[in-house]
Amino acid sequence: MASHHHSLLSLAASATTFSVILLCCFTLIEALNGGFSVDLIYRDSPDSPFYNASETHSQRVAKALRRSINRVNHFKPSSSVSPNLAQTDIISNSGEYLMKYSVGTPPVAILGVADTGSDLIWLQCKPCTECYNQAAPFFDPKMSTTYKSVSCTSSQCESLRKTSCSNDGTSCQYSVSYGDQSFSNGDLAVDTFTLGSTTSDNPVSLPKTIIGCGHDNNGHFDAKGSGIVGLGGGTVSLVSQLSSSIRGKFSYCLVPLTSRDKKSSKLKFGSDAVVSGPGTVSTPLVPKSPDTFYFLTLEAMSVGSKRLDLSGSSGSGDLEGNIIIDSGTTVTTLPTEFYSEFESAVAEEIDLERGDDPSQFLSLCYKPTSDSIEIPSITAHFTGANVKLNPDTTFVQINEELLCLAFRANQDVTIFGNLAQSNLLVGYDLVKKTVSFKPTDCTKL
Repeated sequence: MASHHHSLLSLAASATTFSVILLCCFTLIEALNGGFSVDLIYRDSPDSPFYNASETHSQRVAKALRRSINRVNHFKPSSSVSPNLAQTDIISNSGEYLMKYSVGTPPVAILGVADTGSDLIWLQCKPCTECYNQAAPFFDPKMSTTYKSVSCTSSQCESLRKTSCSNDGTSCQYSVSYGDQSFSNGDLAVDTFTLGSTTSDNPVSLPKTIIGCGHDNNGHFDAKGSGIVGLGGGTVSLVSQLSSSIRGKFSYCLVPLTSRDKKSSKLKFGSDAVVSGPGTVSTPLVPKSPDTFYFLTLEAMSVGSKRLDLSGSSGSGDLEGNIIIDSGTTVTTLPTEFYSEFESAVAEEIDLERGDDPSQFLSLCYKPTSDSIEIPSITAHFTGANVKLNPDTTFVQINEELLCLAFRANQDVTIFGNLAQSNLLVGYDLVKKTVSFKPTDCTKL
């Protein structure tokens, strides 16, 4: 399906953090009474193992934009992958956010990637027939007293699109593969999955979580990570597996690019994740295939007081489910023809000397003469929800001389990216089937 995957949250954990405290662990029920939250660590922040102190801000921005473009391929229909495999289609580890978690009893801290654009939670396991280079030791299922492989006839095995039965007929084998030739194959199993909660000293332990124990994995993955944590809408994602306990609710608040090296973002589950109060607007989640992705309906964009309406597919009026909300893509992509109108409307509002993005990722750039530049107000009009975007997130500082509009044209797929979502509390309610937005200073949470 796609090339390099930006996953939503990747996981960086110190190996000793969880092993002692787990003995006095929170039960899931205690945790969920008040909801719970975990940190999302931006991949280029000092808290991330991907952090490179020698890089400049401009280099980090350029890399984030490049990852964003690679990630768009993740959502494109591909002739080589049949559409019904899309549910388990995960791309390689170039995720924008990282998350700490542990697996097994006693718990082993894992560094993996978690993501709103995929479902299965998988990690590299012993014995490895073929594994990509990984800094941390591989997970050894034999050392976990709570690890249990899943039988071929189980509903869990049947809920995944691409599974087979082991040679001895006892266990379910999964297989996920990607457009960039990355893949993971292994045993489908259940084990205890532990999230370090930021709302308490006790981690939150989730028994019998479905995971993929990968014995044969390769492709464009980073040695600092091990696999993926899926937060998509499919049945085996972490969110779906938690669904009855968290009543289908999770939320996040992404700090703007300029603050990401100082502050982590928060991912909340359950009652903690309810988005309400003054300024909250909500729009329906549209059920579409594949069920992994979260589809919304974008009716128009406004620049200042000028409203630009999107036309439906092939000129028809049907816009339903025309945009995917994804926190792993940096920039927002819009259909090519509509993007041209939108860019022109923005350009009409700004009277500054134009410049060119040296990497040619972004097409509308300016050379600001002072620190203060009048950025026109931009609003995304979703069905039932007008979301005013923050001026400091609609443009991105590429380097000292250039400020560029953080939107791109893409005819194949329309994505509401993480820059546009910054400083908004974004709440998903999979029971009511809505996404809510509330203007929030995410650095203060």
